[in-house]
Amino acid sequence: MVNGMTPNIHFWHGKRVLLTGHTGFKGAWLALWLQRLGAKVTGIALPAATTPALFTLADVAQGMNNHFIDIRDAAAVASVVRTTQPEIVLHLAAQALVRPGYAAPLETYATNVMGTAHVLDALRGLGSVRVALVITTDKVYRNREWAYPYRESDPLGGHDPYSASKAAAELVTASYREAFLQAQGVAVATARAGNVMGGGDWSADRLLPDAVRAWEQGATLHIRQPQSTRPWQHVLEPLAAYLQLAQALWQQPPLAGAYNFGPLPHEAATVQQVIELAARAYPSAGVRYDDQHQGPHEARWLALETAQARSKLGVQPRWPLATAVEHTMAWYRAQQQGADACALCHADIDRYLKATP
Repeated sequence: MVNGMTPNIHFWHGKRVLLTGHTGFKGAWLALWLQRLGAKVTGIALPAATTPALFTLADVAQGMNNHFIDIRDAAAVASVVRTTQPEIVLHLAAQALVRPGYAAPLETYATNVMGTAHVLDALRGLGSVRVALVITTDKVYRNREWAYPYRESDPLGGHDPYSASKAAAELVTASYREAFLQAQGVAVATARAGNVMGGGDWSADRLLPDAVRAWEQGATLHIRQPQSTRPWQHVLEPLAAYLQLAQALWQQPPLAGAYNFGPLPHEAATVQQVIELAARAYPSAGVRYDDQHQGPHEARWLALETAQARSKLGVQPRWPLATAVEHTMAWYRAQQQGADACALCHADIDRYLKATP
């Protein structure tokens, strides 16, 4: 096991990091954390897709080298990579939602498959880079709807375009590792994380953002599939794991490969359980449960086996579900009452680091 169970400021200070997708929800949180650690961060992403957006409210661009570039533009990606000479690459940029994947499948495949290829191809022959981490999803597995947590060795698949595109990104990453980057001395890994929550997410078709929008307006929240089960976690859980994995790959390149990150398998929870916890922050919260399988196909049950991350990396969850929901809802309530978004994020990072794994 690699020593250390938290991101190491001595490791990250001064490191040149290329972060794609820094304008998104997870990317903005990760950019703030990397800045806090003293990394020299360069970001590649489209402008923030929502209004409001954490990237804007928290002034994320102030502490980094910001580039608004579409990762489908291979030449533009390669130009930034050659100019900045990153030592560590964290690739988060993606079309990250299931239902928009149905609406725009070609865009989803172009972004998630070829975009990943463009980022990895830009690293070929680059002497500076030591670690590349590609973020995929817990939905890369061929989901058989059984009560079994998926292991990294289980078959990949994907019924919907989003899931299939992320499974394909796993194959692209493995190919670049084995055909090019491993021989070049680059440790390449993929990270498959469960569903995340946290303050600052305003995406459509996300559970807690939808709840906050409805309840702030005094409206009733409509839940399509209350018994759908997912490995929910606060956004800081996988972000801490990504940072720990990158540290581990730098020190021990043979650890390269695929990793699941999420709560313990038995802690996967239903949509209804999450909503009941969230409603505590809104005394007049109204909810209507349908469970009529409306809309396109989405998996009903999904859990991840995270033993490899625990044993090889020392990654341990810090916040149980109730704590994750509590901090998420508190973030939104405080921000709506005028609190500074960046300060709220740093306060949550402080609390997270003080928590016992």
